[in-house]
Amino acid sequence: MDSTEQKIRSEHEENAQRMTNPDLFGTSEMVALAKRQAELGPVVGLYDQRQKLSDDLTAGRELLDDPEYAELAAEEIAGLDTQLEQINDALRLALVPKDPADAKNAIIEIRAGAGGDEASLFAGELYRMYARFVETKPGWRIELISDSPSDVGGYKEIIFQLKGPDAYGWLKYESGVHRVQRVPETESSGRIHTSTVTVAVLPEAEETDIEIKDNDLRIDVYRSGGNGGQSVNTTDSAVRITHLPSGLVVTCQDEKSQLKNKIKAMGVLRSRLLAQKLETEQRENREARLSQIGTGDRSEKIRTYNFPQDRVTDHRIGRTQHGLPGFMIGAIGDMIEALRTEDLRLKLEQAAV
Repeated sequence: MDSTEQKIRSEHEENAQRMTNPDLFGTSEMVALAKRQAELGPVVGLYDQRQKLSDDLTAGRELLDDPEYAELAAEEIAGLDTQLEQINDALRLALVPKDPADAKNAIIEIRAGAGGDEASLFAGELYRMYARFVETKPGWRIELISDSPSDVGGYKEIIFQLKGPDAYGWLKYESGVHRVQRVPETESSGRIHTSTVTVAVLPEAEETDIEIKDNDLRIDVYRSGGNGGQSVNTTDSAVRITHLPSGLVVTCQDEKSQLKNKIKAMGVLRSRLLAQKLETEQRENREARLSQIGTGDRSEKIRTYNFPQDRVTDHRIGRTQHGLPGFMIGAIGDMIEALRTEDLRLKLEQAAV
């Protein structure tokens, strides 16, 4: 029994013993234990299967020296070897470290970078690209948190919440710098311009994930501007929250209700603080960080959209695909699947069985 197996079996047995404690019934600790046992149970089952197959193989090899059973034993051993290989593959997959944030909803922030009006236009196109992708995912939906439209019909910034099963786990690979190369409609000489848009995908934080003290906050209310209707613009419904220890500032004016804007702004603040916490933990665990596809560095150039050549290239995995118009109307599933597959491959290399 290797150290990984021993550790998992010990934790499984200890948790089972703790769950018999009547004082834990109905508590959050019991819920956490049950959830962890549901994760460990199948792994322990795979270890049990592997042990039985190993025992059967040992017994089969002992019969190879017996002329009466040697042929039958050789056939059985071949089948057992195949089953053992399959069990080991399943174990490697089961032991891949799970990101607990993957199952969460996501907060997505899109901001125009270098390129002025062209960058803001592309920010709007990225937002619509994600919105159309969401339409293909059952049970997913978008809720706008805040936006800052540009004068040319794009966005200087747009922040929205993505709700759905494993939303963060799917979209987290979109974090980083998205570069667009094309001829702007306003360019009379036909010269190709390069612009950038930054995308930040944050796991939605629950109140239990991050503790925020009231005296660490400064909350300002003011009259909303921009879209929202006359009733929005004539009341002090917009909210700006400043987290004093970190200096983070979040504003929200999408709702007519000041309370709803405050709730949304607090959600974004909590998610940004959680993202900072996770990034710090990843930096401290450098080996684990290097074994994953980059998903957190917002200065990392992750993808180029080249319109003249009708191609989109993801630089992290070296994947290029054509059909950019289709990609921009939400057909991004193949690219995301390729990123997920490569991330899993890298993690499997790190998993010990």
